[in-house]
Amino acid sequence: MKAKKYLRRIAWFLTFAGIMLLLCPNVVMAAEEEAAQPAVYATFWALVPPIVAIVLALITKEVYSSLFIGILVGALFYSGFSFEGTVTHIFQGGIIQVLSDSSNVGIIVFLVILGTMVSMMNRAGGSAAFGRWAGKSIKSRVGAEIATIILGCLIFIDDYFNCLTVGSVMRPITDRHNVSRAKLSYLIDATAAPVCIIAPISSWAAAVSGFVEGEDGLSIFIRAIPYNFYALFTIFMMFAMVLLRTEFGGMRVHERNALKGDIYTTENRPYANAEEEARENPRGKVIDLLIPILCLVISCIIGMIYTGGFFDGVDFVTAFSQSDASVGLVFGSFFGLLITIALYMIRRVLSFKDCMACIPEGFKAMVPAILILTFAWSLKAMTDSLGAAEFVGALTKSSAEAFMNLLPAIIFLVGCGLSFATGTSWGTFGILIPIVVEVFSNSDPKLMIISISACMAGAVCGDHCSPISDTTIMASAGAQCDHVVHVSTQLPYAMVAAAVSFVTYIIAGFVQTAWIALPAGLLLMLLVILVFRKIFGKLEG
Repeated sequence: MKAKKYLRRIAWFLTFAGIMLLLCPNVVMAAEEEAAQPAVYATFWALVPPIVAIVLALITKEVYSSLFIGILVGALFYSGFSFEGTVTHIFQGGIIQVLSDSSNVGIIVFLVILGTMVSMMNRAGGSAAFGRWAGKSIKSRVGAEIATIILGCLIFIDDYFNCLTVGSVMRPITDRHNVSRAKLSYLIDATAAPVCIIAPISSWAAAVSGFVEGEDGLSIFIRAIPYNFYALFTIFMMFAMVLLRTEFGGMRVHERNALKGDIYTTENRPYANAEEEARENPRGKVIDLLIPILCLVISCIIGMIYTGGFFDGVDFVTAFSQSDASVGLVFGSFFGLLITIALYMIRRVLSFKDCMACIPEGFKAMVPAILILTFAWSLKAMTDSLGAAEFVGALTKSSAEAFMNLLPAIIFLVGCGLSFATGTSWGTFGILIPIVVEVFSNSDPKLMIISISACMAGAVCGDHCSPISDTTIMASAGAQCDHVVHVSTQLPYAMVAAAVSFVTYIIAGFVQTAWIALPAGLLLMLLVILVFRKIFGKLEG
């Protein structure tokens, strides 16, 4: 164990020394020498910074420094290894720029308000009361996990909202039934983006519809749902593995330890103290959890359609499709917070002073997620400035005509890679969907639908796997699980669903009908799960 620590320290020292050596010859270089477009623009090198960050995070188990080194590598490439240009690009082109973006700030505000509401619900005793109530109906680990999946599927409006809400509601219940935090974070993450991408009324449907220029975006989105294999297989896989009590990889280790009473497994337990410090309020009831959550859901829906112009005469579906999810969630969560404060004061479960004390507590609980999000956004800004989108777009477009029937499978892989490297599924939609529409809109509309589905499925798959994805980060925060633990235990599950999806897209490219491809894929997924159950055995408990 000590040897590993020494090796890790040596690796960090060599990395730091190498960076300093690269910077030293360029300390005196002027900012004017920085080209408007770097020499590595729109080449494979544009994807190197996120790859560096991901590899370092998985090796060192430390996400903050890994992300920052990825940002540093991107800035070095952009500036041509100029010291001044590198520092300028890290902050002005990265951290300061992403924190100046109104959409990003909206997400941060939403996180803080939601963290405050969770803190208030805990202090009011609503979460504990719900746990006691649910404990009377949910008698087993399987029941707790199924309830988590169902709740995640019901909250399909937005993935950010899903991650934090499901985590705060189900965490006391899964803890009581000895479900590991790693498994809880997987269930949350797997019912966030995969559910939103097949829900016609969601912020994701609105985003995808906006990228399909010159076509009826919402209609295409709905027609593409049966071909969104990764999302459908992920949901099927969750239910099947829970009911069959099958686990594999690192998740199996965490689940076996959880059955013995250790829901964390690792030494790093970033949220354990928060649970210990929570005081149970004897006046708390189930309504102190359910009413705030219900008000939050309704307020967020109203906030989103408001930003889409619903109250100016626009119909509901159009308002949702053109809504600004970031701003709408801020409006909704703010009014949800006000209603919650009023409820608790009227019921006298919390005083106004207690409610206000929850604001810094909620912010403090969200600091790890906000830090990781800020670094992840900055890393994406580095890849954008290096032309990652142009590189992948040109690569995809050049291969489109040569592999027409195999294109859905190829698009799926490209979407996975791009979304994994950049940590953004929406950015992947924006790059790939317009290319698919341009290639197929006039030649093969059926294959266009399948390929658009492959874009969405690949983007969600990469987003699901990526340690720098905001959804993955918030799933860790919602489950209060160590982020690297969540990524490393979820990755094998996501890869299995991705492999089955890839095979199914090959089938779909030739048969071009969901009635054949989808049942074939579901059968293959069930077969794979049964093989894992045969190899690893049934998880007892």
